[in-house]
Amino acid sequence: MRLSKFFYQTLREAQGDAEIPSHQLLLRAGLVRQVASGIFAYLPLGLRVKRRIEEIVREEMDAIGGQEVALPVVQPADLWKESGRWQQIGSDMARLKDRNGRELCLAMTHEEVVTSLIRDVVRSYRQMPCLLYQIQTKFRDEPRPRGGLIRMREFTMKDGYSFHVDAGDLDDGYERVFQAYANIFRRCGLDAVAVRSDPGMMGGSDAHEFIEPAPSGEDTILSCEACGYRANRQVARFGKDHPPAEERLALEDIHTPGTATIEDLARFLDMPATKTAKAMFMVATVADEQDGAADRFVFAVLRGDMELSDTKLANAVGALQLRPATPEEIRAVGAEPGFGSPLGIDRSRSLLVVDDLIPACFNLVAGANRIDYHVRNVNYGRDYEADIVADIAAAGDGDACPACGAGLRADQGIEVGNIFKLGDKYSKTMNAGFLDPENVSRPIVMGCYGIGIDRLMASIVERHHDGNGICWPADVAPFQVVVIDRPPETPTYRTWRYRFTKPWFRRDSKCSSTIATIVRA
Repeated sequence: MRLSKFFYQTLREAQGDAEIPSHQLLLRAGLVRQVASGIFAYLPLGLRVKRRIEEIVREEMDAIGGQEVALPVVQPADLWKESGRWQQIGSDMARLKDRNGRELCLAMTHEEVVTSLIRDVVRSYRQMPCLLYQIQTKFRDEPRPRGGLIRMREFTMKDGYSFHVDAGDLDDGYERVFQAYANIFRRCGLDAVAVRSDPGMMGGSDAHEFIEPAPSGEDTILSCEACGYRANRQVARFGKDHPPAEERLALEDIHTPGTATIEDLARFLDMPATKTAKAMFMVATVADEQDGAADRFVFAVLRGDMELSDTKLANAVGALQLRPATPEEIRAVGAEPGFGSPLGIDRSRSLLVVDDLIPACFNLVAGANRIDYHVRNVNYGRDYEADIVADIAAAGDGDACPACGAGLRADQGIEVGNIFKLGDKYSKTMNAGFLDPENVSRPIVMGCYGIGIDRLMASIVERHHDGNGICWPADVAPFQVVVIDRPPETPTYRTWRYRFTKPWFRRDSKCSSTIATIVRA
């Protein structure tokens, strides 16, 4: 291919909304072009890189016995209603109807379709374990696409599904995929680390994410250098310092003008935030047998120096979705925004959840549910009780490791892959079973494994770039050799070299081989 015929166009500057390096460089280098918010077109140069990444993924999945399939992007609603997720998933799913009025959706994941496929094929334990995978377009109507290829609406996903006779067989398959993923990320030039994560809408008993450390990442990882504990902040546990016991003092109203935040309150009363109680107001969408889903007001209480983990709270109340409550919704249960308290609220219209540290705290200052007023000496068990007591606080940098007590370190990263132990969540609801050696019908045990191809490509750029542009690792580079028709000392060569280095080619790359091929007759 001659350079003069190659379809690409570099940009002197990236678009104004391109904030992170990968977004800027992929646009400037002529690899992708944005069509709409969260929707991108791949140009030939970018598609070559994408295909190289897909080749690596296929090689590693095939090496562990994976078999590639192609599942439909448009799926019937009936399958999602079978699994129970049609009502559970909100506006992220794009829904439509065909000309006959049948409900359909654009696939954001393929658990339902692959379960319906496997129940039609698998009859006996002799047909398992089985590992299927595909590299397929997905659509998720993200409310806030960001970071170019990091968080898109239309994206390419390698999703895989394994099928087993029991949990032990799933554990073995899970480990094989775990190692295959480690190989994929290593071959792509990444140092992705595996961390415990939240199964989320996928469900199941266990899950891991593979996180590529990057300052521009939207995931926060808590890790302990002393013992190796590592988890996503969404679900990370940490050691909570229990204060000494105190005598429970009498309640006392205090006038606290202009103290709508914990920081303002602590400063006004000249006391540490650890002696205050923080109220958080949320609305949870929970499963409902009659209507499919219903909203429930959630009143969460935790110590004033701590932050709420939305994921932990959602898991505690079984929420499908969680959002902040409006001032009108807060006042409807008898609370006051900025001065909220569990004292005196309408319990019939709210679900009260407290962090598991609160019962061990004494004489806290909490809101009075009146503007500019708080109450001293609020004690759990005497003054109020919760519907649910659970760990709902988010871990942070410097918090104690739950395993060894050493300080945790917080780092940013990009999620490039995830794996889940689904168990029989889908096989039971969708009646996918097999006959065991005793001829007894049992539900198939499943695993699920995903890699975002576009996000993986962006993560490579985040790690492998410098002031002159992208430095592609050899295994994913769009080209391998540069062929020119003039010796190095001529002005023409210098001109060509300049063009190559702006911004997708580096002649002096630190990578193991030359990273581009341009043939000019």
